[in-house]
Amino acid sequence: MQDLGISILFRGINFQRLLLGLWVTLRIALITIGISVALGLLFGLAMMSRSRTARGVCRLWLETVRIMPQLVLLYLVYFGFARLFGWDLEGELSAIIVFSFWGTAEMGDLFRGALTSIPRHQRESAAALGLTRSQINRYILLPQTARRLLPQTINLSTRIIKTTALVKMINVTEVLKVGQQIIGQFYREPSAAFWVYGTVFLLYFLVCWPISLAASRLERKWENA
Repeated sequence: MQDLGISILFRGINFQRLLLGLWVTLRIALITIGISVALGLLFGLAMMSRSRTARGVCRLWLETVRIMPQLVLLYLVYFGFARLFGWDLEGELSAIIVFSFWGTAEMGDLFRGALTSIPRHQRESAAALGLTRSQINRYILLPQTARRLLPQTINLSTRIIKTTALVKMINVTEVLKVGQQIIGQFYREPSAAFWVYGTVFLLYFLVCWPISLAASRLERKWENA
């Protein structure tokens, strides 16, 4: 009985190579998420600064990452900056720089939106009761902001994971790049692309679906709380 080409995945170390490629994807994503969350909180505060200059810089940053395709930014950092300044940037580092630049702006805007969505009268009422500014932040604003922000942060994390597929364009051997290499080795097999890309799809699904499910459950739980 024919195996329909699925045996390609288990010839030699092909499947192990795909898993190693997936680890490269996750490594880039996890580092990017950590940087984006940490800097994004500062970015969100800067967006609400009293300084018009700070707000203007943040708005320009945010609009840049929303308008400019991520692939163009990758090329700009990996190829453009390397030649202009003589930098020897590795593909993974270039990807982390670009995705952190994007993720920080997106995270900052999420934080700003979550914080400003809290009704102003809650702060005024707390101040009238004699709470200090630090107590208002600690006991009223931050808990509510966290509840609003966590599901959105999880969704942003899945977007970052999926966007890492672009790094194959700058010679990073992540899971999709490995899949293309395997298909190239078995180009005579008509079903190679189906099984390899199908496996890549499944790996992304197994990583992202539980994260998206967790975000949906948190949103429903806190909406009904």
